[in-house]
Order: sequence, then C-alpha cells, then structure tokens
Amino acid sequence: MLEVIGVRFKKAGKIYYFDPGDADLTTDDYVIVETVRGVEFGKVVISNKQVDEEDVVLPLKKVIRIADDKDKLTVSENNEMTEEAVRTCSNKIKEHQLDMNLVDAEYTFDRNKIIFYFTADGRVDFRHLVKDLAAVFKTRIELRQIGVRDEAKMLGGIGPCGRMLCCSTFLGDFEPVSIKMAKDQNLSLNPAKISGLCGRLMCCLKYENDMYEDAKQELPDIGESLTTSHGSGKVVGLNMLERLVQVELSEMERVVEYTLDELIDEGAISVPAAE
Repeated sequence: MLEVIGVRFKKAGKIYYFDPGDADLTTDDYVIVETVRGVEFGKVVISNKQVDEEDVVLPLKKVIRIADDKDKLTVSENNEMTEEAVRTCSNKIKEHQLDMNLVDAEYTFDRNKIIFYFTADGRVDFRHLVKDLAAVFKTRIELRQIGVRDEAKMLGGIGPCGRMLCCSTFLGDFEPVSIKMAKDQNLSLNPAKISGLCGRLMCCLKYENDMYEDAKQELPDIGESLTTSHGSGKVVGLNMLERLVQVELSEMERVVEYTLDELIDEGAISVPAAE
C-alpha cells in the first residue's frame, strides 16, 4: 500500500496522484508539484489515503511544498498574462491566415512554456506561427489541437437542461456515449435533442444507462409473444422506468398494461436469473 494525495490542476480536470511525503494535507490545500510539463500549482481534492500499488503509475512524484501566498500571486499573474497571450496569438493567426480557431491559452506555473489550445477541421501547418510567438514571448511555445468536447469543457456554458455543462463542472474524463444509449432510453433520435453544445451526444446519456440495461434484461422484448391471464398477445410497448409492459391481446383486440411483477406471477415470463 502507498500513501497518496489526489491533485487537480484545473476545475473538473483529471485527478493525479502524488506522494505527500511527511505533509498531512487536507482537501482544498494548494501544493506545488513536479509534472511532465514542469513545476505546477494544484489543488488537493483527495487528502492522504492508502491505495494499492497497481492503482497508481509508479514512480510517484513527491509534493515539493505547500503553496504559499506568493505562489498564489504567481498563478494570478499568469492568468492575467494569459489574456494578453490569447490576444497576441489570435492576431498572429489572422496574419498567417491559418484555418484554426484559438480556444484558450495557459502558462505553466514556472512560465517556461505557454500552451495554446485550438480546434481545426484538419491538420494545420503552424510552424511559422510558433516561431513568431516564440519571438514575442521569449519562452517555449506549444500548440495543441483539441476536439469539440474539450473545447466545450474549457469554455463552459449552459446545457439544454438549464444547468452548467457537466464536463466543465465535475466530469474529469469523457466516457464513450453511443446512439444505442438513446435508443434504449426511448429518447427522440433527433440530433438537436440529444446533442450537447459541442455537437456530440450528451454525456448525461451515460448516467442512467446501466439502469436501462438492467431493465432490458428483466423485461421482454418488443414483439415478443406472451400468454397472460387475459389470453395470448405480443409486447407492443415498454416503460423501462416503471417496469410496465404493454401487451396487445389477440382475442380481445386491445392493449393491456401489466407490471413486471404481474407477468412474473402469472408465469408469462420467467423470473430474471440472479447474477
């Protein structure tokens, strides 16, 4: 077992594990740590805890120190400098007539590098742009192409539900979302209704997907033939949330709604096998 802390560098960003050393840290503390990008300023979101070695990527980097007021001032100054960097880069993109959309920029804590995030439909030759930016800022320059979901995460916004975007408030990672999830939940397949601001399928389709998959295992399929207490028929509708089954009865020529428990008690369907 290893003692670790979880550190996040951006709001709703990924959580990375570090070795706290002798420090006893609590959530909402700020620390200075070494990462692959260099020295960085991060927020503790998981206090000291024990984890198995296979759950972390070894070797763990140690916390350099607990951040002080001077470090927080440096971060504030970096954020102010970032605004100027965005304006400068936008102007340079126009000068070079590049087909790219600048989304955001970020200084590393030690100011050894500026990272510019952009979107584009394809590959962009930005070599001359990097040279111009390096001449202006006198530091290392990195241009990183991101996808539309990452763009939404960075910029934020309000989703169709009226709440702030999940990706920009609490989702650390994007999980795969498929059109099958929308079908299983009996949602309209109109792209305008199941897509987020990024134009991709909404992340929230994943939230209840496991429950719908469990319901599908318990309920009969549409078109399946059943023999109920009222006669034989076929399934014509399902209510996954309330576990209701609509059966069109052949002899009575009408649709009767049954609960899952009623159909099990009548022997129309078998009891789902326990895993």
